[in-house]
Amino acid sequence: MGLSRRTFSILAGTTALGFTLGGSIGTTTNASASRSVPTGPAPGPPSADGRGHTVGFDRYSLLVDGRRLVLWSGEMHPFRLPSPSLWRDVLEKMRAHGYNAVSVYVSWNYHSPAPGRYDFTGVRDLELFLRTAAETGLYVILRPGPYINAEIDGGGFPGWLTATEGRARTFDPAYLRHADEWLSRVNQIAARYQFTSGTGTILLYQIENEYDAYVNEPAGRDYMSHLYRKVRADGIEVPLFHNDNGRNGHWTPGSFDTGGEKGRWLYGFDGYPEPAQVPPDWGHFGVGGARGGATASPRTPGFVPEFGGGWFDPWGGAEFEGKGYAEARRTRDAAYERRFYLTNLANGITLHNVYMTFGGTSWGWLPAPVVYTSYDYGAAFDEGRNATPKLAPMHQIGQLLARQPDLAKLDPAAAVEPADDRLKAYHLTNPDTGAHVYVLRNDSDERVTTTLPDTDFDVPVSVPARDARLLATGMALGQRKLRFSTVQPMFCLTAGRQDIAVFAGPYGEIAQVVLDCPEEPETTRLDAEGAWVYDRGLLRVTAPLGVGGLTRVRVEGGGHDRTLLLFFTDDATSLRLWPYETPSGSVLVYGPALVRDVTLSGDTVQLTGDTIGETGLEVWGPRGIAQVTWNKGPVRTRLSGTGSLLAERFLPGVRPVSLPSLAGGWRRRTENPEAAPDFDDSAWKAADRTTSYSVTPVPEGQPVLFADDYGFHYGDVWYRGRFTADAEDLADLESVSLAYSTGTQGLLMAWLDGEPLGTHRMPVPDKSTVRKGSWAATATFKVPGKLREKLSGEAAEDGAGAGAAHVLSVLVRRMQHDQDGEALDTHKVARGLTAVTFKGAAPKVRWRLQGEAAPDRVRGPQNNGGLHGEREGWHLPGFEDGDWEPAELPRADRRQGVTWYRREFRLAVDPGTDASIGLTLHDDPARAYRVQIFLNGWNMGQYINDVGPQHTFVLPNGILRTRGANTLALAVLSDGTTPAGPGEVRLSLLGAAAGGVPVTPVDSPGR
Repeated sequence: MGLSRRTFSILAGTTALGFTLGGSIGTTTNASASRSVPTGPAPGPPSADGRGHTVGFDRYSLLVDGRRLVLWSGEMHPFRLPSPSLWRDVLEKMRAHGYNAVSVYVSWNYHSPAPGRYDFTGVRDLELFLRTAAETGLYVILRPGPYINAEIDGGGFPGWLTATEGRARTFDPAYLRHADEWLSRVNQIAARYQFTSGTGTILLYQIENEYDAYVNEPAGRDYMSHLYRKVRADGIEVPLFHNDNGRNGHWTPGSFDTGGEKGRWLYGFDGYPEPAQVPPDWGHFGVGGARGGATASPRTPGFVPEFGGGWFDPWGGAEFEGKGYAEARRTRDAAYERRFYLTNLANGITLHNVYMTFGGTSWGWLPAPVVYTSYDYGAAFDEGRNATPKLAPMHQIGQLLARQPDLAKLDPAAAVEPADDRLKAYHLTNPDTGAHVYVLRNDSDERVTTTLPDTDFDVPVSVPARDARLLATGMALGQRKLRFSTVQPMFCLTAGRQDIAVFAGPYGEIAQVVLDCPEEPETTRLDAEGAWVYDRGLLRVTAPLGVGGLTRVRVEGGGHDRTLLLFFTDDATSLRLWPYETPSGSVLVYGPALVRDVTLSGDTVQLTGDTIGETGLEVWGPRGIAQVTWNKGPVRTRLSGTGSLLAERFLPGVRPVSLPSLAGGWRRRTENPEAAPDFDDSAWKAADRTTSYSVTPVPEGQPVLFADDYGFHYGDVWYRGRFTADAEDLADLESVSLAYSTGTQGLLMAWLDGEPLGTHRMPVPDKSTVRKGSWAATATFKVPGKLREKLSGEAAEDGAGAGAAHVLSVLVRRMQHDQDGEALDTHKVARGLTAVTFKGAAPKVRWRLQGEAAPDRVRGPQNNGGLHGEREGWHLPGFEDGDWEPAELPRADRRQGVTWYRREFRLAVDPGTDASIGLTLHDDPARAYRVQIFLNGWNMGQYINDVGPQHTFVLPNGILRTRGANTLALAVLSDGTTPAGPGEVRLSLLGAAAGGVPVTPVDSPGR
């Protein structure tokens, strides 16, 4: 939402914004674990500044260079955004919206296609990500496992690890050889980007992930000790931590051997409460003890490495009733965030990471079986990188924590009992400043307005239904003191000779801010909505929130030499306020949809950012600024009476984005020659193993058929079993039973001598099975009488005595490997065929199998499976498809197997426009088929028409050429029981802004 014209036609001098609750830049001091570290300005935004830094902690907070830091972090995963240019886009958006840190998993399987082989180039360039985070001004919480879970294939374990000896996630030496090699490769990079050395911004480093197996056994304790010592030996010197899988008190300081090192280990625990439950007390106000959350480690600050910013959705959408991630965002909305996150802050949790803040896309064969391609998660930034309304609380709280030092050191204070017991009050105080903080939470379904006895609040306060707010008394607003406010302070900064204090709340609410004023100040209404009264040392200012944008009141004199500007805003308007710290002082920008960067050069404020609709622009900053540029273009401004530079014209919004139709121009070709009896499979691997490291037993008397044992770890796998049988045996052949094991929504197709026997698929998960990652079934196919007659007749013609050769062809879409959350080696559950039996005959079958080819050197091991078209490059740009059959959509084919569709399309998005574009597929849900989507050779995900719930697939810029030609290939797998599409296939505009970041095309090699 842009600023209204009304806002920018107010008299000159009616706007000013900039308020500082203590500076953020200061001299470096030694970190201390002492509780006596006083309250003071927070450290400034981090960078790779070349100077050494100290990182410590006490029971209240982190201590960075001796200054208290409340860590307000969001989770994103570079591997879920395969366009390195867009990493900067997301990180800049996080920083602008109040986050001071980003938490990232590093996934072993993403970087390692084979034992001893590692790739940190291209979309896997970890160094580039860490440099970008430092340039953006974000601390990094690095989480490289070795196991990460993360709803990713194998929990992050590489496919090849499934075929190795050793119990994973234990002190087993066979496993540790591989895990150590992985950590060595990651740590070679991480050690160079630590904040302590001034060469990067890695602030914390996580060991393992939610490890609750063998906690009281040597296998577990020795494992954790080994990882700790390994990481330290690799040069990682920042504090280390582990994320307990809930409030268990596992892996607290002193619970395992750290080689004599003390005071460098943090206890953290993960929490994902349901929206319907009452926010739990996991700290100061909880039950206490080992299972009380933060109280399990009373000498370290409260730390939640993962707190639910949404939730994942399974195939079929059972988690959100088929409504997908839009429902996750609705149920975990802004009010949810305020209730739960403010409860955490009240409980002393000062290291707070929201999982996820940007979910992204589990493209290719990355997703764990429990999720589909989209990993949107209902996060604050959606999968298309768009800001959502649920950002408002994160934005407001993050800006407050960065600029109000009182909140970094709070103790529980005397209990406060609201007059209406439907309101729960948390009361805390800063022992150094004397400021008091109140978190008021309403768990009822009605708005509650009540008084707070025995406090400085002499008027009722209100909290909307199922919401919360943070209020304060005795807090400094620049030179003045806040007596109380009925709405939440958002931030305060000093711009030039003015203090600017911003207060935020729901649209339309009448807010009241009361200031201690021993002398009557001169108060000026800058917008018609504001009002005030002075009485007996108190200035009471009231204003409705959001009416006409900002409501502003100026307070001058009254014993102070700096003017105070009070700004009142609702949630939507607060998302257009952008405070920014520069070496020359604080800057505040009001208006655009996003401000990415602020630089002061002489008398010029250089701004970069995004607009969506046309909007006004207003800037407050240090004295002497006289000019403004926006995205390198000059902006004509005038000086307002409050010292701001006010744009005389609106910044333009984004231009319309035109997308081409995809209805025509397709070419089509069927495949699966592997089903034909005369197909040459001599180069395939013989299934000749008799033992396996899989946890799935090898059936007695049968060879190992598990795909991973033969080096095929991702995507589809083909089997061909050759046997001989005479006419009499074939005449008695009743059925073939194929036992197989897959991830969620796996399937199997079978042909006998080229004739389809049928398709079997795993069931769609329901509420009780959404977390089930491995599914086993036996598909029994009757051999039709006509087929028996045909086969026996052919055998008789060939000579019954000698026996005729026959081929059983099987395609298994195995989906992905299970995760190993309980350290039971469940990632080693078999994938593919497990056993084959015949009824009515007992032929001896010689099996060969074939899966994916060598990993794509650019796109990596998870891009391709074992379909014929993938092996032949049908998905790649530049493949010659001129001899393919022309086709139009929608289609209604009926066949068992695979059919490919290809076409090119061109885009001409205006330069300077960041357009997020998706591919949307729709069809009659009764049609049973699935589509593998390839854009310029990149596997962007899997659509299952009759399962869902996903219909739109994000096509990230960089892989998508927004100005130029693109190749789209669809591999359609159908079971032949229903007509199969594709039906409607179209491009969808998911969001657009004027601005964005420069995007470098992602390498997309073709034929």
